[in-house]
Order: sequence, then C-alpha cells, then structure tokens
Amino acid sequence: MTSLLPALRGASGRTDSPEAVRFGEHVLTYARLADASAALAARITGAGRVAVWATSTPETVVAVVAALRAGVPAVPLNPRTGERELAHIVADSAPSVVLAGADDVLPSALGGLERLDVETAAIPSSEAALPDPSDASPALVVYTSGTTGPPKGAVLPRRAIAASLDALEDAWGWTGEDVLVHALPLFHVHGLVLGVLGPLRRGGSLRHLGRFSVEGVAQELLSGGTMLFGVPTMYHRLAGALDGEADAGNLTKALAGARLLVSGSAALPVHDHERITAATGRGVVERYGMTETLMNTGVRADGAPRAGTVGPPLPGVELRLVEEDGSVLQDTASIGEIQVRGPNLFTGYLNRPDATAAAFTEDGFFRTGDMATVDPDGYVRIVGRKATDLIKSGGYKIGAGEIENALLDHPGVREAAVTGEPDADLGERIVAWVVPDDPASPPGERELADHVAGLLAPHKRPRVVRYLDALPRNELGKIMKRSLGV
Repeated sequence: MTSLLPALRGASGRTDSPEAVRFGEHVLTYARLADASAALAARITGAGRVAVWATSTPETVVAVVAALRAGVPAVPLNPRTGERELAHIVADSAPSVVLAGADDVLPSALGGLERLDVETAAIPSSEAALPDPSDASPALVVYTSGTTGPPKGAVLPRRAIAASLDALEDAWGWTGEDVLVHALPLFHVHGLVLGVLGPLRRGGSLRHLGRFSVEGVAQELLSGGTMLFGVPTMYHRLAGALDGEADAGNLTKALAGARLLVSGSAALPVHDHERITAATGRGVVERYGMTETLMNTGVRADGAPRAGTVGPPLPGVELRLVEEDGSVLQDTASIGEIQVRGPNLFTGYLNRPDATAAAFTEDGFFRTGDMATVDPDGYVRIVGRKATDLIKSGGYKIGAGEIENALLDHPGVREAAVTGEPDADLGERIVAWVVPDDPASPPGERELADHVAGLLAPHKRPRVVRYLDALPRNELGKIMKRSLGV
C-alpha cells in the first residue's frame, strides 16, 4: 500500500530534514520525528490498541505517528475528560498501554495500564523493518460525544484518513510548501487528522500555538504561515480584534497574507464572515465533516467562499438528502437529512454492531443526522442537527441555523442559539437564547422577533427569547444545546 505518511520514509538519519512540527520553541524536524516515532513504534508493534494522552505537545505527535507506523490503532484521550467517561473509554477500547509525556500526571482511570513515556529525542535501536498495514486496517479509534448514552468509539481505517486528506489536497491546493497554523486540541479529528496528519502527509509543516491567542495567530502567519485552521469561536475573536484592537493592523496584514483561512467543527456565523472579509479582503472557507465520515464537503481554494455554506462534496464523496421516510429528495432546496457514502467513512463503532447497523442504510450510505439544503451549484447549506436544530412549527420545517444568523445580524446580539420546544398550537415554538451585547440594555423580545421576521419570514420569528450571560460551548466551540434544556 502507499504509505500514509510518505514524507517520513527515508527521513531517519538526515540532518537537513525540514521542520515537521513546532510547539513554541520545541521543533521536530522530519528526521527527528522519523527517529523518535520509529523508536517508539518498535516498542509497541503488536500491542493491539494503544491509548494516547493527547495533550497539545510534540509528544502526542510522536505517539500517534509511532502507532501509525507500527500498524497499531491509537485511541486519543482528551486530558479534560471526566473520570467516569474516561473509565468507560478505557474499558471499551481495552488498550494494552498508554503513551504519555514524561511529565504528564495521569488520572486513576488509567492506573491499570502499562505506561510508556514518549521521548521526542529517541533514536531507533535497530534498522528493523516496520509493518506495512493494509488500507483497511484501523488507524484510530476516536470517541464521539455521547448524547443518548456513553461515547462510542468510531473506528477510522487508514484508507479513510488518506482519502480525506487527498481530497483536501485537491480542493485546497495543499502542498509541502504550506505552513499550517492552529491551536486545535489533538484528541479530535479536526486538530489531529486534519491539523497534524494533514501537513505530515503533504510533507509540509505545522505550527501549533498550544493555546489560541489573537497575538499568536498574527505572529505565526506573519512569520511564514500560509494556512489557518480554526473553529468559529476563534474566528469570532479574530473578527472582534479586527474591529477594536489598537494594533489591528498587524492582524489584518496577517490574515490578508494567508493563503487559506479555514473554519470547521461548527457553522461560522455570517456576520463573522462579513467582518473578516471586510477588514482583510480574505474570505474564510468552510468544510463539513464528522468523526465517522472525516471530510464530506469543502469550499475550494479556487472557489468562491459563500457565507452559510460548506461547499460542494469533495472528490469521491457521494452526498444525498433524504426525507424522514428515507426517500431521496429531488428538490434539494427543501430541507433533508444528509447521507454520505465514500472511502472517507469509518468502518463502524467499536463493540457496537447494533449502533453500526443503525447508522448505515442498506445501500451503504451513512446517516449523518445533519439537516441541509443544496444550492443549484452543489454548495451545501447545513441548517442544523436533526435532533436539536430542525424545528417543526405551524406546518413548516425550519432550520435553527438561519434564525441564529438573523439574530446575530442585530447589533444588540453578541451570541445566539435557537431551539424548539413543545407548543400546543404550533407543534413546536421557536426559542431564541441570546447573549446581549450590553447586558444592562438587551434588545427586547418583540424587537428581536420583528428583526428576524423582516429578514426571513414571519413564521421563522422566535416566540420566546431567553437571555444568558454566555452560551454553553464545548472545547471545539460547538454550542451544547442539550445544556439549554433541549
């Protein structure tokens, strides 16, 4: 098979190897990464599955690359996971060893596992050949957020990772000359697969900020960074800095000079798109993926960024919209559930054949649970999750996303989320959860309802407005609507 990380082949022993990853002052060249990962791979070959304590450090990169080179599935662990959930993941995935940095303090839930400290300066003890796993063999087991039960482990084969990254190479013109900047966590698909394995597959480099900061983004982009990956919360902060910071000129120059600004993991509000484009002349492109599917769609680098859309399907991905009865929608201007099929899909949920069977249709499409429409030119517009973002009110199917964007267009609204709740007359009524820009003088309920009705349609106006100090979000910036009482 073709190597998943071809740039590491032959890198061992070289002294002229270019930079692979940088975390602050800690730099791993391709030669150093090849040596350190080969040394660790030799120790874990045949280990079954290995857990990785996935801090935002070079040690995590070495650990995951070593597992891939050893042909051993890696289970990335979020260091902020609670004890009960972590114990479930460990019991479910049954790793034989946990890989961690020497200074990491591990919780008691990992106490029963053998621990191997990851060394970033290790040298292979022999030239023994590493295994050559098949494309179908599992590379990662990534646990999804549990909404109706404990998290499920999505088994991602090597071919899914290769297919998604190669499709993004085509869409974004991604090359070995690119320098990617981001501050995403490394236990998730966005930060780990796209943000680490993406540059390594291309032979490019990664500069990880450790923790997100506006200043860090500007500094790295101004010193050679060509691409920025982020989540909406990060771009919202960048947009705010462009509006109000005294030294916004540096940030404007940094963002304008980047080859590609990419947002993912949740929808980027339209007003943040507009603020960044107006200040920099550079549009933010969005893409759409899931843990189980990796990347499904993406706005091309040579395409037109269009606020509210995530672009067309990527090469190799089949995408369709379906009605609640499973019939395929012919009129894609109507809202339907996204189903996808292609080489980018996971193989199933670990130890959950029932959940795996329920996730796929008879003809092999994965049921995403995401609701969308498709523009005539193939651009996909996601309106929300089937369970929480599709509101059926007065006989209409309404997507929460467009109402949220309309609310955010009001100058008195800083953050907004929209949900539905039971209503005896309408079936469901639209509820707006609003963080006002000025808590001492929030816009009134009638004012917001009229604002939405004027931008969209009367039946899409919120019937109830609830005010909050902040919206509950997870580490990737996604609004946790179930915490709002949905």
